[in-house]
Amino acid sequence: MSLAENIKTIREEKNLKQIEVATHIGVDKSAYSKIEKGLRALTVDELQKMAQLFNLTTDQIINYDGKIPTEVIIEDKTAVEQMRLIQQLEEDDKQTIFKLIDKMLTNKKFKDFFAKNVATL
Repeated sequence: MSLAENIKTIREEKNLKQIEVATHIGVDKSAYSKIEKGLRALTVDELQKMAQLFNLTTDQIINYDGKIPTEVIIEDKTAVEQMRLIQQLEEDDKQTIFKLIDKMLTNKKFKDFFAKNVATL
């Protein structure tokens, strides 16, 4: 599919009107209609604004494969599935997750320690 076709398909799947997208990216409805028909090129700024509106990355719009990614909610997954999802992250993001978990575990140990030892006073 072309970029124009991708944009039209995504807009329709998001139940948005052409005028809504046009207004968001700062063009008139006529100019937007030409974008969807492939008669007018899209600026980088317009594509970025469109990505924001669609809640997608510019790459997801350009290389649209017919599926809008759904939100991933990790808490309703099994522990094994949670770890599999975390392993899919980029290395920096994985390290951030593990640092957060380490901090939370350390905080819990301190809370448990103080609760136990303050109770004995």
